[in-house]
Amino acid sequence: MLGESQMQFIIEHLAKNFGTKEVLRDISFAFESGKIYGLLGRNGAGKTTLFQCLNGDITPDAGSFWLLDGLRRKVKAEDIGFVPSTPIVPEFLTGREFLKFFLEVNAGVIASPKTADDYFELVRIDPEDRDKLLKNYSHGMKNKMQMLVNLMVEPAVLLLDEPLTSLDVVVSEEMKQLLRSFKQGRITIFSTHILDLALDLCDEIVLLSHGVLERVDKSDLDDGGFKEKILCALREEDHA
Repeated sequence: MLGESQMQFIIEHLAKNFGTKEVLRDISFAFESGKIYGLLGRNGAGKTTLFQCLNGDITPDAGSFWLLDGLRRKVKAEDIGFVPSTPIVPEFLTGREFLKFFLEVNAGVIASPKTADDYFELVRIDPEDRDKLLKNYSHGMKNKMQMLVNLMVEPAVLLLDEPLTSLDVVVSEEMKQLLRSFKQGRITIFSTHILDLALDLCDEIVLLSHGVLERVDKSDLDDGGFKEKILCALREEDHA
């Protein structure tokens, strides 16, 4: 792979309707590696639908997307990491069993595998919790585990669907630090409806409104105009 500044994830004219409801109208954007993008929009704006189209869970009605890292190439399944808002983990396994299984299945894919305990340390899962069943993990701990396994395989594009919304302040801050530490060399797109969270975590803000994407200039946050522009755009959805 070329240098991080040279990798882009390009979306052109992506559209998705459900019956007569137009959710994604004309999504076009170029994301660059080494940045965390805040995908900001109201509940129901289509953030999850966009992620599901990119992840291959649903088929868009129109448009295309690809990676550009010196050469234009089609996005493969292993290029995309997806962390849904509700974590999905094998609850019949312990945390340690899950990590060992994941390491075995992805042998040869993970560039520099660590021990299970090294990975637990990375996401601050306490030693006394590592051999507990995942069904007994808290929501935040399950979220950490799902985030971890996605980061372990180092996808080119990491999609995060409101992963911090229901976490307590300590776990949320730990997750933000983890995402910042792993942002180099990949494109991270973080969806949220919480403006202050997006401003705190993300390098770029992208607004999803009326089925299209718009980059919002984040160069000057002190004049109040940045927040007001976003809030005005989101309010307009009520009158569409």
